[in-house]
Amino acid sequence: MPKKLILLVEDNPDDEFLTRDALRTGGILHDVVVARDGAEAVLWIFTEAGTNPLYRTPDLVLLDLKLPKMSGFDVLERIRSDERTKGLPVVILTSSSEHEDIQRSYDTGANSYVRKPVNFSEFVRAVQALGVYWLTVNEPLNSHTQ
Repeated sequence: MPKKLILLVEDNPDDEFLTRDALRTGGILHDVVVARDGAEAVLWIFTEAGTNPLYRTPDLVLLDLKLPKMSGFDVLERIRSDERTKGLPVVILTSSSEHEDIQRSYDTGANSYVRKPVNFSEFVRAVQALGVYWLTVNEPLNSHTQ
């Protein structure tokens, strides 16, 4: 099975390291590309394949909410507003437990909302479950159009 691509949208280097480590520790060995702000995430998602030889459409977006340049909510709205990406699985992976953030995420079209656990072993289990479900079990919309 070819490796899938995870777009991790995370501005905190420590959280990026922990997420990558949790993926590896959990046996999720797919490719990971990191966007460090919302604008960079949108640029990556909507890059035309011919303009960047490394470009691949992500199979999963792990999206933080509190980002520089463009919030996670704005990134999610942009993803959901385009026919090419409206079915792209987007999981909010954030430290926020604010009810308003959870509600707005789902209202905007998030597929899932996961609060980052403080305990590393819990974080590994959460990220592993995300990876298994969204990259192995879930049948994405775009798999029926290719």
